[in-house]
Order: sequence, then C-alpha cells, then structure tokens
Amino acid sequence: DIVIDLSSGFVNDQFLNWDPEHRIKVRIHNILSLHSGCNVGKDGDVALIFGLSGTGKTTLSTDHNRYLIGDDEHCWSENGVSNIEGGYYAKFVDLSKDKEPNIWNGIKFGTVLENIVFDEHTREVDFSDKFVIENTRATYSIEYIPNARIPCVAPHAKNVILLYCDAFGVLTPVSMLSLAQTMYHFISGYTTLVGGIEDDIKEPQSTLSTCFGATFIMMHPTKYATMLAEKMQKHGATRWLVNTGWS
Repeated sequence: DIVIDLSSGFVNDQFLNWDPEHRIKVRIHNILSLHSGCNVGKDGDVALIFGLSGTGKTTLSTDHNRYLIGDDEHCWSENGVSNIEGGYYAKFVDLSKDKEPNIWNGIKFGTVLENIVFDEHTREVDFSDKFVIENTRATYSIEYIPNARIPCVAPHAKNVILLYCDAFGVLTPVSMLSLAQTMYHFISGYTTLVGGIEDDIKEPQSTLSTCFGATFIMMHPTKYATMLAEKMQKHGATRWLVNTGWS
C-alpha cells in the first residue's frame, strides 16, 4: 500500500518484532501496487498484463493499436490505473523495426543501451549480435514511445492477463479464468526460464515468482491477491491466462 501520511495506522511488524512503543505509524490508502504492463484501447478498455521476464509483457504492452500506459510498475487505486515509472526498460535482442516498431522508434538521443555491440565506424547498433550476452536491454523515457498516453493514467482495468511462457507444452494457449483461479496463478507467478533471460540458462527451467514480482512485494502475497480480486470483482474485469511458450 502507498504510505502518504505518518499520523495514523500501524506498519505490520510481525517479522520485525519491534517494541510497540516504537512502531511507525502510517495511513493506508488501499492502493494496490503491481508489477505489470498496462495499455488502453481506443474505446477506453484497459488491460493489465502480468508476466515474468521473457513472457512477452513488454511486447504486448506496446501493441501499436493501443495506447501505452506503462510496461512495468503500476498502481490500481479507487480512481483507476496509473504508471509509477517515467521510463521504459525493454529487451532488445534481435530487435527489428518491422516486428516491434514502437520499441524500435524509442531508440534516440538519451537512450541508454546495455550489453549491446555496435560498429565503431558507423556507430550503428547490431541487435542480433549476442557476443556480450543475449540479455541486451535499453532504457529510455516513456515519452519516446509514439503511442504512449501522457500523463500515464487510465480508467479501471477491464481485462487482466496473466502471461506464462510454458516451455514444456503443458498449458493451453488461452484460458479464461475464474476469480479463484486468477488468485492461484497470480500468487504462483509461474514461467519457464529459457536462454537469453538468465546468463547461465542453457535448458528450460521452471520458476516461480509470487505475484509476478516477488522482489518488489513487502506484504504477504495473499494481501495483494485479495486486493486484486476485490478490484477485479468491483470493476468487472475479465481474467485470462495466456501461454506465450509452447502448446
């Protein structure tokens, strides 16, 4: 939850075992923080897209037929969805203008390239060169994306999409989920790590990252799942499980 004021409420200290006299007081505003992508259609239909690295979250978030809200960190409040990052951090391996024009067009002065190889004479980047590592990246202002909505705010989500990259051919390509199934898969945060995601991955390996962002959460995972379920129910969001791996 977002901490705005230091006058009321208590921080959950069950793991810290602090003296009650020295608890930090904060006010809770019931704003759900999410590690997700987000975009909105021309009719105002908002999609929240969850997925671990390599599942296609960034690619789907930057669909050129929809307006980009953000690709990584969002808040869902009583007023709708908002991006809490001002930038963009995308995988660039084998990037081409034809396949991902919006990401390609974001490369301009001010962009920071990571692990890339370029020609010393022409200074042109070769995105197909994996000499350093396959996990090549770039970061730039979200304003560099032609179809970004500025400011990066949108109404409540109408579709919640959970992305799995299943390299073992078990999951179906697309499934519509019940509320309970969505909470289960959200808490699980499953995907398959394949080459190009981690330095030492040679063969597919299953992994779990609760709430699709275990390193970012501060409360118990069920707290986030419960808040997500309440907001999906309240605003009538349809839930989907999409397998971007092998089916």
